[in-house]
Amino acid sequence: MKKKAIVIGSGAGGAMAARMLANDFDVTVLEAGRAFKPLAVPLDKLALLRPTGVYFDERMIQLLLPAMRIDRHPEMVMVYGRGVGGTTTLATGNAVRADEGLKRIGINLDDEFDELQRELPITTDHQRFWSPITKQTFDVMQQLEFDPQPMPKLLRPKQCRMCGHCSIGCPTRAKWDTRELLDGIRIVTGCKVTRIDISDGVARKVHATKGLQHLEFQADVVIVAAGGYGTPDILRASGIECQSHLFVDPVLCVAAPMAKARQDRQLLMPFVSHREKYIISPYMDWLSFFFNRSWRQPMDGMVSLMIKLADVEQGDVHHNKMRKTLTPLDHQRLQQGVADCREILMRMGAKADDIFLGSLNAGHPGGMLPLTQAEATSLHSSLLPDNLYVCDATILPQSLGLPPMLTIMALAKRIAKNIVNS
Repeated sequence: MKKKAIVIGSGAGGAMAARMLANDFDVTVLEAGRAFKPLAVPLDKLALLRPTGVYFDERMIQLLLPAMRIDRHPEMVMVYGRGVGGTTTLATGNAVRADEGLKRIGINLDDEFDELQRELPITTDHQRFWSPITKQTFDVMQQLEFDPQPMPKLLRPKQCRMCGHCSIGCPTRAKWDTRELLDGIRIVTGCKVTRIDISDGVARKVHATKGLQHLEFQADVVIVAAGGYGTPDILRASGIECQSHLFVDPVLCVAAPMAKARQDRQLLMPFVSHREKYIISPYMDWLSFFFNRSWRQPMDGMVSLMIKLADVEQGDVHHNKMRKTLTPLDHQRLQQGVADCREILMRMGAKADDIFLGSLNAGHPGGMLPLTQAEATSLHSSLLPDNLYVCDATILPQSLGLPPMLTIMALAKRIAKNIVNS
């Protein structure tokens, strides 16, 4: 009889770990959300209601897209996924290798990245589908020596209809997400894990609720992959303390009116410019478009550039609430990013006074149980029981300032190999 592995979460780390363990273990995935469904209402129909002021709180998006969860914070909005596939269903499908911080503490994932390159539909063969405004933005950034590079995407380009819906659910499944790893694996949806029973240094049982039911799952191995926002609460409820070392990779969009730009009908984040502790990439920010009063332009008449920041690792998550304040250094870097974006937009023809900012938001939390150099081989925190592993951004030692999905999957592969070999 196979040993039982309980995997908590079905995002990048959880789904990859589940797939890797499935041959050797009886795997059950516990997912707090439901089956993912993309936004069903056309965006142009929703946009008709903008002048009425009905869109006044970002959390309203959950009524139309239950998998997108929003937590409002005084300084920023936290966005994360809850549903089968986790946040990968709402991410823009970026397949960026972001392991410099891991290499600095002795973690080499070259083999795992090579495997992912072979196994997944990673491509930059989407340039031929770029719209005129995307090509213009790329050319301007080249002229300004921002060194833009096509973004590697988890994408089947021939299925992509360039609808701009990458972050609200791909309607054609052209964008790959981790649901494709879960075929044949038992998944319990609507199952919120509350704690893990640990005795004599061994994780023995996972407690969860499903509606009004209390469920218990016996386990030989437990993988916690509830995301950088959900995992710390589960660990603390199980008697494992985390560090106030939260990073969130804040995002701020800078936009300007541009007639008939049609950026709303384009692949999100088609290319990227790497700057000092932040990146710049074209991105239609739907949360700002609907809920930020500064965004008055029609969806087809603006150009928006994203700044994604590698923030200082300082903050906490407690009872599913974020405590996070950007440092003076974070603000300084954000302002430099804004200045860069303004320069790009003005070179494209925008007037300085017409440029406006989006809402500060974040969607890549992590860092609250960071791996150390001593754990570089095991990828297993010394604070955990031997049979309990964390397999998401919680174990990253520093903010990436980059999309983390590919790196988390590489970590999950290595961790699963370690479990099987042990």
